[in-house]
Amino acid sequence: MSTETPEQREQRERLSQELRDEPPSSFDQLTPAQLATLADALEREREGRAAGLNEAAEEALKLVPALARGPVRRILFR
Repeated sequence: MSTETPEQREQRERLSQELRDEPPSSFDQLTPAQLATLADALEREREGRAAGLNEAAEEALKLVPALARGPVRRILFR
């Protein structure tokens, strides 16, 4: 029988979405606030990495001749 509160369940589901997998069972010991903090940190890290990748891709496109950039961008970033 689970003693998980609705808030814990909600934060655990949010964390599952950020992890893209079920969190380890040891995370059941965390409070809803701790789960939320962990999910927030993962979300910020993912957003930061995505921004960095986009920036690197745009920089790489500068090496492509100007006339070809549009088609190359469409091919790479569908």
